[in-house]
This record gives sequence, structure tokens and C-alpha cells, in this order.
Amino acid sequence: MITILVNLFGAGLIAATIWFFLGKKEETVTKVQGEITITVDGGYTPNVIQVKKGETTTLSFFRKDPSSCLEEVVIPDLKVRQFLPLDKTTSIVITPKKVGTFDMHCGMNMFHGKIEVID
Repeated sequence: MITILVNLFGAGLIAATIWFFLGKKEETVTKVQGEITITVDGGYTPNVIQVKKGETTTLSFFRKDPSSCLEEVVIPDLKVRQFLPLDKTTSIVITPKKVGTFDMHCGMNMFHGKIEVID
């Protein structure tokens, strides 16, 4: 009986882990008037941002989550690594020069987002 309960509990933990990392839906936003506000709370909302190539865009990150993992945002292809203070807005100005999809993640590479640059 205990073996069955332990196995059921283990299966529940596996299902919860899979849902947490793979089951979240993407929320896409297209740049509106040069600025996009991104809420940092258990991840990035929106987690997919669409901007035009060559246009300057301000990404305004508002961090609500006290987790140390989310205290930094990294956009490797755009050479961005920025500390995000808790309960404050931090602005990052980007002007992408090429079309493509660029990854965005926390300092520990556990939470992810994307910047899609279109022509």
C-alpha cells in the first residue's frame, strides 16, 4: 500500500514539473509606440515580444518576484545583462539590426522569453 502511495505521489510531482516548465502558454505582444512593459513575476509577461528591425524599442521590466533567479535579465544576442531591482521599473533600449528570434532569460537560465525581430 505504501509503495502505491509513494508511486502516485512521485507521478504527481513529475506531472507538476512537466506542466510548470512545458505547459505555460506564450503571450505575444507587438511593440506599441516604442515601449513595451514586461512584468517579471514567476517569469516574463508577455514572454514573446515582436519588434521591427532597425526601430528603437524600450523594454521596461517591472520586477515583482523576489526570487534571486529573476533579479537579472540576459539577452545574449543583443549583449544585454541587466540587474532588475525589486518593485522598480528598469528600462533597456534596444535597436535590433537583424531579423530573427532572440532568446531572453533570467540570470540562472530557468525562465525564458523571446524577442522576435521582423522586417
